[in-house]
Amino acid sequence: MALSTRIIKETEKLQKECPPGISAAPTRDNPRYFKVIIKGPPQSCYENGIFHLELFLPDQYPMQPPKVRFLTRIYHPNVDKLGRICLDIIKDKWTPALLINKVLLSIQLLMSSPNPDDPLANDVAEHWKKDESGALATARDWTRMYASS
Repeated sequence: MALSTRIIKETEKLQKECPPGISAAPTRDNPRYFKVIIKGPPQSCYENGIFHLELFLPDQYPMQPPKVRFLTRIYHPNVDKLGRICLDIIKDKWTPALLINKVLLSIQLLMSSPNPDDPLANDVAEHWKKDESGALATARDWTRMYASS
């Protein structure tokens, strides 16, 4: 399985200078499949949580966006029950100029500021809109239950 120079360079950069609160490393058996850990952002309902994600670079990367999903359960309007993420830069706003670390930073940012107006989990988004403090409490509970180290 030949890797492009771009993937090799991005992987090296990720190993050396991952954004704060994020770690990502390719698996031994597949250099296109990354195990990712994102720490819950400070002052968010996910604070103190450790969230595991998977990131996969398709054969057409960077012409196609990476596929990313949460493996850790998270109560978030932009993440569905399967862990799929509603984020424009990994969908219709993808550009080959973006790098893996920018994608991971954007996910971390989305954790800090959920967008219930562009939901993937409609029930969670409704809860967020009708009772934000209740939704934040549920998100904190889920973080304690599913994302504690």
